[in-house]
Amino acid sequence: MVKIPGIDHLNAVRALQKAGFRVIRQGKHIVMSDGTRILTIPRHNPINAYTMSGIVHDAGLTPEEFKKLL
Repeated sequence: MVKIPGIDHLNAVRALQKAGFRVIRQGKHIVMSDGTRILTIPRHNPINAYTMSGIVHDAGLTPEEFKKLL
C-alpha cells in the first residue's frame, strides 16, 4: 500500500478539482462534491497522512491516482 504524505490543504483541493470535484462551500472546512460523493477537507496544514488517506478513499481514488494529481 502506498502511503499518502501529509499535504497542504490547498494542494489537496487542487488535486481533487483535477479529479472532477468542485467546491460547494467553505468555512472551517472545505466541502467538495462531484455530484455523487461529498468530501470534507479540513483547513489546516498539513493535513495528516491518516486523514488524507480517508479523504482519498472517500473520493474513490487510489493513492497512486491521487499522487499523480498532486
